[in-house]
Amino acid sequence: MKSFSFQTTRSVLAEVGATAKIGEILAARGCRKVAFITDKMILSLGLADAALDGLKDAGLDVWVFSDVEPDPPEAMILDAVEKARSENVDGVVSVGGGSSLDTAKLIAMLLNSDQPIGEMYGVNLVKGERLPLVLAPTTAGTGSEVTPIAIVTTGTNEKKGVVAPQLLPDWAILDAELTVGLPAPVTAATGIDAMVHAIEAYTSKRLKNVVSDCLAKQALELLGANIRKACFTPEDRDARGQMLLGSMLAGMAFTNAPVAAVHALAYPLGGHFHVPHGLSNALVLPYVLEYNMPDARAMYAELAPIVFPELADQPASDQADGLVEGFLKLGPELGMQSKLSEVGVSHNNLPKLAEDAMKQERLLINNPREMTYDAAHAIYAKAL
Repeated sequence: MKSFSFQTTRSVLAEVGATAKIGEILAARGCRKVAFITDKMILSLGLADAALDGLKDAGLDVWVFSDVEPDPPEAMILDAVEKARSENVDGVVSVGGGSSLDTAKLIAMLLNSDQPIGEMYGVNLVKGERLPLVLAPTTAGTGSEVTPIAIVTTGTNEKKGVVAPQLLPDWAILDAELTVGLPAPVTAATGIDAMVHAIEAYTSKRLKNVVSDCLAKQALELLGANIRKACFTPEDRDARGQMLLGSMLAGMAFTNAPVAAVHALAYPLGGHFHVPHGLSNALVLPYVLEYNMPDARAMYAELAPIVFPELADQPASDQADGLVEGFLKLGPELGMQSKLSEVGVSHNNLPKLAEDAMKQERLLINNPREMTYDAAHAIYAKAL
């Protein structure tokens, strides 16, 4: 048997209304005052209310930080840490999207460590242990609630990752109520983001294993079967819950079999053009799949009928090509932008984007086919 290791979040609670129980969970851990990390939109929509009420009902004091920005800047994270330290918090909660969850992971770590954040960038460079941490996603896409990864935007608009097992939370809370009001374009983009996680985990060159493979395929089945319902009938709590579950399983998969070139090419789009991460992935996905085909055709053929059941009766070679065609059509079908030009990218930007993509070495080493600057430039050009 091929040797492998596998890590994931310690505990998961999947239940409609589960955020109301976060207070009980942290009180049982002995926490007395927690930092609540979110963004202003989540607060204004009332999505944090159940969790905040539950924390107070459990007798906990709460300090709220709601200044989380998309693609969290390092300066914002450090500002939050300084403020949280002055509040003497002993636990961290986040209800929000991937940016809030990533921010909360780093706050929980930095509050309990003297290690500078600059020394944490990379893989397994974090020292010490974090504060108790509970994460509840409001989108079904990032899988951040079960990943040991936090992505930070540095002062140069470059994205860097902190990857360490200490960032895995104590509890992941999957509450379909939190995603019911999610607009269709966001539901679509985050759902395809989760699909990318599963696809890249299944084809990861270095650490693909039997457990991550099972999780990736189950994730794709759930996501493919429910993404249209979640977009077009947004009150369908079952579809919303299935999307959350699929996103989480994909997160577990890529935590252990890391993502690759799709993400490497997506990050510069977020850094320079502030394109939401899920949409960035969706915009480059078909063209990276096409590029990888010489080395990943058989694996893509295995996944294609799971995502697009209508391909099941096609020959294997056609199934792999059908996966590309399926994703070229899926985004527009769900009302998403489908071209880089629609998000402000021009031909003049392509050299810088390709240059920055090639800096994502920790991701590119996982790609089934070696990625080059010329190939990255050509992929961006096709996506334009």
